[in-house]
Amino acid sequence: MARIRIPDGPEEELHRLWMMNPELTAPASAFSAAVYNHSKLPVRLRELLRMRIAQINHCGV
Repeated sequence: MARIRIPDGPEEELHRLWMMNPELTAPASAFSAAVYNHSKLPVRLRELLRMRIAQINHCGV
């Protein structure tokens, strides 16, 4: 659930969020691809770190 107001619509929340600022979509996608496809960390460790960061930030895991 986003903490900012995003437009209503039938699309997924993430899609509607990126539609608010489409020029950031390509750079954010490239960053995500770099993190997931070129990481030096093993997948299990990376996901464990993501879960711990979410826990520290009081996000649902």
